[in-house]
Amino acid sequence: MKILIAKPGLDGHDRGAKVVAQALRDAGVEVVYSGLRRTPEEIVQEAIQEDVDAIGLSVLSGAHLHLARRVIDGLRAHGAAEIRVVVGGIIPPRDVPELRALGVARVFPMGTPLAGIVDALADVRSRRASAVEEARPPEASL
Repeated sequence: MKILIAKPGLDGHDRGAKVVAQALRDAGVEVVYSGLRRTPEEIVQEAIQEDVDAIGLSVLSGAHLHLARRVIDGLRAHGAAEIRVVVGGIIPPRDVPELRALGVARVFPMGTPLAGIVDALADVRSRRASAVEEARPPEASL
């Protein structure tokens, strides 16, 4: 599995994102870290360029709904909707259903155990593989 961990917007706090990235690396996941203060457009472009299975958005600013929507819309606009998006950070429970309705595959509020994140991302990867397989045209027979 390959995941892009991204810090969108003006939020400059990335310790949690780096802790999650290290836990994923320790579990054998290939991790690309975008760095701080990325726009949704930059995140989408990097995800496509790196050919990731998923994007992990780390959001502490309260703009998680807006930023997730822009990333998901950007992926769809570039024909990359099979890349799954997960969101972690300071996420109020009342926002989880709306994030899920936007197409966010998983939401990880503050305090989610690292092992739970690793396990959930393995499931996200298997769902992406299924989506890619379903999108392939059937092979033509000769």
